Amino acid sequence: MKTFKLFSLDVIEDDQSIEVPLVDGLVLNKEDEHYTWLLEAYTDLNMFDFFNKIYSEKREIIVEAKITKPENAPAYFQTKICSLLKFEHHISILLEGHLRRNKSDYSELLLDNLLQKGLEGQALLDEFKEKMKSKPKLKVKN
Repeated sequence: MKTFKLFSLDVIEDDQSIEVPLVDGLVLNKEDEHYTWLLEAYTDLNMFDFFNKIYSEKREIIVEAKITKPENAPAYFQTKICSLLKFEHHISILLEGHLRRNKSDYSELLLDNLLQKGLEGQALLDEFKEKMKSKPKLKVKN
């Protein structure tokens, strides 16, 4: 099992990204035969209703996670909430899921996004290089 620091977490829903304000977080690659990952986010109490609705509906969600440091490319996971704990001022969300390798390569997602904006030629190349350095959030299709 490998453990990493969860630097940022966003929930991708209905073509929008909901930022989860992290107090702390961990990412665990279980390195099992099912390629399972665990993500634990410790966040503000005001996020409880949002996550409790997802948890009670037993819905799968796609999350975008930046691991270890902000300049790392985000990883996308197809997850389910397996635990939601409420504390006095914070909540803990434990997500279990799998890396989305299909269409989750950041460079491919970015290129697709720029092409959809109509960029081409040198403008496309310049924008691609700039965005690969800054790593802005991208919308992911389910």
